[in-house]
Amino acid sequence: MRKHLGMFFLIGCGLALLVLGCNQQQKPTFDVTAMEKIIEEKNNQFTKAHITGDSAFLVNIFTQDAKVFAPNSDVVIGRPAIAVVNSQYLKLDIKEFREETTAFYGNEDYLIDEGNYYVRYGKDNTIDKGKYLNVWKKEDGDWKIYSNIWNTNMPATPTK
Repeated sequence: MRKHLGMFFLIGCGLALLVLGCNQQQKPTFDVTAMEKIIEEKNNQFTKAHITGDSAFLVNIFTQDAKVFAPNSDVVIGRPAIAVVNSQYLKLDIKEFREETTAFYGNEDYLIDEGNYYVRYGKDNTIDKGKYLNVWKKEDGDWKIYSNIWNTNMPATPTK
């Protein structure tokens, strides 16, 4: 009889663990495809803001401690410094600006957006084509650019 009680106890414990295990809510998996759609829309707003001159958007799309690695300059850190960089680019009279994502990956903490850009600006309709990399990070519940780097594919202009 004692053997049977021990067996019933073990079976009962096993069933209890199985039921408890099944009732545990699993952590939802991170949907990187859904995040790509969100970042694509933010990229569309980002490029449009360059054309329309929306300097407020161009500052607030960055995290407070964001870094910009612009070509031919030192790294720029923080929104106030990024505002200065953005104002310089807005003076170029950007007429057309597009970004095309070529790779997108990440997790709950950081999203990486790699791609190519095309920009046309100035009275001479200067064209620049190149590549970029954005690291996105959540700040105050919203995805914002934490690091931004880009560089041209165009040949260097000879100096005089």
